[in-house]
Amino acid sequence: MSVSDEVQDLLGPIVATLGVELLETEYTGGLLRLTIDAEAGVTTAQLAEVNRTVSPLLDQHDPVPGRYTLEVSSPGLERALKKSGHFRRAVGETITIKLNPDREPRRIKGKLTVVDDDVVTVTANQVDGVDLAGPKEHQVSLFDIATARTVFEWGPSPKPGKGNGKGKGPKGAKQQTNKSKGTNKAKSSNRSTNSNRNTSGNGAGQTTKQTAKQEVTDEQ
Repeated sequence: MSVSDEVQDLLGPIVATLGVELLETEYTGGLLRLTIDAEAGVTTAQLAEVNRTVSPLLDQHDPVPGRYTLEVSSPGLERALKKSGHFRRAVGETITIKLNPDREPRRIKGKLTVVDDDVVTVTANQVDGVDLAGPKEHQVSLFDIATARTVFEWGPSPKPGKGNGKGKGPKGAKQQTNKSKGTNKAKSSNRSTNSNRNTSGNGAGQTTKQTAKQEVTDEQ
C-alpha cells in the first residue's frame, strides 16, 4: 500500500467526523498534501481544526517515512473527482477526464450532465485535445477513469470601465491553506514536541495569508 493510500485510510474516517471530507491525499517529494472539502466550502477554522486533529495521529501511526511537510488545504478553483459522490456534486460543471490506457478516447472534456451508479455522462466539446464541431455525449464507467477534475472557466472579459473592481478576482478564487511540518528524527520514539509559530517569529498565530504553520519534531 502506498503512503497516500495508507494516510487516506487512516485519516479519512477521522476527518469526516469534523464535518468535512478528505477529498484527496498526495505524497510526492517529501510533501504530504491533504485536500479537504465540504458542500458549503471550507473555512480557515476548519483547515486549522483538521491540522490539529491529524498531526498527533500522524505522529502516533507514523505512516510517512523520514522528513516531510504536511499541507492541509481546500481544493481551490479546480478539484479532483474520484468517488461517485464527488461527481454528483459536480453535475452541471465542466470537467476533464483521462481514461485508462486501454480505453478510447483517452481524454474527454465537457459538461457533466448525469451520474448514475458507476457511470457518468459527459456532453463533450473536446476529445483527445481536439475541439468538436458540436457537442457529443459520452458515457464513461468510473472504473475506466484514471483521473478526473473539474475545470474552471473564466467568463468573458468585462467591458472597458466596467471591471469587477480593483484587486477582486472571480468568486471562489481564494484558496485557504494550512501547513505544518513534520520532522522525524527518531523512528523508534512516539514522543513528540509541538510548537506553533508564525512567519514573524515564535508564538502561535496565523499569517495574513490565512496560512498556519506547525512544526512537529519526534525526538528520542
